[in-house]
Amino acid sequence: MDAKFDFGAQGGERIVYVRPVAVTELPEEVRAQAGGLDHLYALHAADGERLALVKDRWMAFALARQNDLAPVSAH
Repeated sequence: MDAKFDFGAQGGERIVYVRPVAVTELPEEVRAQAGGLDHLYALHAADGERLALVKDRWMAFALARQNDLAPVSAH
C-alpha cells in the first residue's frame, strides 16, 4: 500500500520551540534588561523566527500554552 501522509501540524496544533539563549548572545538593549541572568528562554516559530524571550523555562511553556501553541524543547 502506498499512501501519502501530510506530516505537518497534527490536529491543528501550532508548534513553538523553546530553547535557552545566553544573555551574552543578545543585543545590548536586551542584555541591559536581563536583570543579571546568565540565560533567558526563547520561543521560536517553526520557520526559526524568535517570537519571545522570557526569564525561565516554566514561563516559556506557560506563555506558549496561553497562546494555544504546543511547546517543544530544542537544544
